[in-house]
Amino acid sequence: MPSSYVSKINLAEIKAIDIHTHVEIDTHGHLALDSELMDASAKYFKVGPTHSRTPSIKEIAELYRSLSMAAVIFTVDAQTATGHQPLANEEIAEAAAANADVLIPFGSVDPWKDDAAKKMRALVENHGVKGIKFHPSLQAFTPNERKFYPIYEVLQELGVVALFHTGQTGIGAGLPGGRGIKLGYSNPILLDDVAADFPELQIVLAHPSVPWVDTAISMAIHKANVFIDLSGWLPKYFPQQLVAQAGNLLKDKLLFGTDFPLIAPERWLTSFESLDISPESTSKILKTNAASLLKLS
Repeated sequence: MPSSYVSKINLAEIKAIDIHTHVEIDTHGHLALDSELMDASAKYFKVGPTHSRTPSIKEIAELYRSLSMAAVIFTVDAQTATGHQPLANEEIAEAAAANADVLIPFGSVDPWKDDAAKKMRALVENHGVKGIKFHPSLQAFTPNERKFYPIYEVLQELGVVALFHTGQTGIGAGLPGGRGIKLGYSNPILLDDVAADFPELQIVLAHPSVPWVDTAISMAIHKANVFIDLSGWLPKYFPQQLVAQAGNLLKDKLLFGTDFPLIAPERWLTSFESLDISPESTSKILKTNAASLLKLS
């Protein structure tokens, strides 16, 4: 039995928790997405070709350790929709366990697979993952369909986080038809049903949910179990209504996230400093809210 992840993060010694970072290559050189989708997302985020932006998990740990930060790491299993073999969740969890002072593992399971709920349970119980990442557009599923509710029942029972991509995506951006990837699956309103029907399931809406940011804000204010991570956008481009609520109704609901390696944490933080947000709210957004959500404190 592989060793299960146990956090060794010293909250007093870190200044931020990045709740949204991607592992995009495994130890065998296999990519998380096919090369066309990888190159399209690189062009969208202006980060250079695939080969220049696929750090190993060890390199991710070294970067965040050097910055006195912690990071949630994960991949996305979209095998049914894309036909692409996913990275191994178990390998990611093992690497996180070896760097438990700075890394926190999430898993990802294709929701279309018959054994999805069983796999998620095994990842939590046997490997210690702290959450599950979903990407409705890439995985091509409507998250409020009843057929997927057994998945949420397991996650609610186990007390782990459900992190959903919302809004537009750089995956498939600029390709004909967006490579068949449909943005409507990632409208956050679809998750309002899930949040209402599973009130103990902690749900994170990843990214500012453009063009549905007002929907995401309303959901996070209305439902105690809904949060928003701020990844995928430089803060200087955040919708103003999101910034306006950062120090007000959403100060306990926003989470620092980058989308690394597509956005570097230093670059995100430099941009965030330009926003007019109080030190109290900034502290919550960068660390305290995530520490509480992930049960690190």
